[in-house]
Amino acid sequence: MRPVRKNPAGPRYSTQNTMQTSKWKNLRLSGMMLGTVQFGMPYGVANRFGQPSFHDVLKMLEAAVAGGVNCADTAAAYGTSEEVLGKAVRELKLQDSLTIVTKVHWLTPEQLADHQLATDAIIQSVDQSRRRLQIDCLPVVLFHRESDAVYMHVLEDLRHRGWLNHMGVSCDNRPGPAAQFVQEENVTALQIPCNLMDPRHLNSGVFTQASERDVAVFVRSVYLQGLLTMAESEIPVHLQPVIPARRQLEHVAREAGMRLNELAVRFMLSQAGVTCVLTGIETLDQVQDNLAIFDRGPLPSDVLTSVTATIPQLAEALVTPSQWPSLAAARTSEG
Repeated sequence: MRPVRKNPAGPRYSTQNTMQTSKWKNLRLSGMMLGTVQFGMPYGVANRFGQPSFHDVLKMLEAAVAGGVNCADTAAAYGTSEEVLGKAVRELKLQDSLTIVTKVHWLTPEQLADHQLATDAIIQSVDQSRRRLQIDCLPVVLFHRESDAVYMHVLEDLRHRGWLNHMGVSCDNRPGPAAQFVQEENVTALQIPCNLMDPRHLNSGVFTQASERDVAVFVRSVYLQGLLTMAESEIPVHLQPVIPARRQLEHVAREAGMRLNELAVRFMLSQAGVTCVLTGIETLDQVQDNLAIFDRGPLPSDVLTSVTATIPQLAEALVTPSQWPSLAAARTSEG
């Protein structure tokens, strides 16, 4: 194994762009955080390109950093994402240009119920992430599941050991636990799902609470795994009840002179307390499209008002990807 590198202070970041940035701790993070789950596995209801080649990963990562992106999200459970990202960062010499957020592999029920098994699994997961990413001190480590956060003290011990700088939780769609995590002293970062179809976390006030406590909020699922960007004709049968609400949001977007994906991103950039918005990417065109959207920044106040008045109230099963049937099963049922 190659020696791992130290990255205690975070990235240098470019100022030669109009990308929105947020100050957090000793960092200034770009509004766009690169989601890299697709680097390690096919992912998302709208995925049509599969897992990109390493050559394509290099091109996408290079373009993102050139466009002002200085942070990326991965996880131990994302197939080979950590290994691919670590290799690409090394090859492009981006060690000092990118803050990487990763996640502990979720615990099995047996591990969760046993303190020693849980401790060993968490230590092993974090150490493997350090090796795959080739970073001695990981900038940010999150628990991938809320239930595993009962072992936050294990991450605290690893922080004192010098294995990581900041810790937190990747939250579920229901907002209650996030409000509790944000009050915990050693939680300094949360990843939270929020989008035009599912504003529950936004409405709960947790973004404001996080801002007051200098807790970073990384918003994921801004496109609802692609449901807000895919062609209407491609929406799986079990998700088609969202179509009327999506059409209303598309109308607001057209009136504002933009596409729905731009409205979705800029709506989240308009919210106080949001540090970064994750966007998963599969192609170089998607990277460039997202960069152009992020560079336009928050929505004008009148458009923001229209969007807020149009956001629907949908059944939880429609806006919670963990409750969706697998894509393969969905396609089988449609066929």
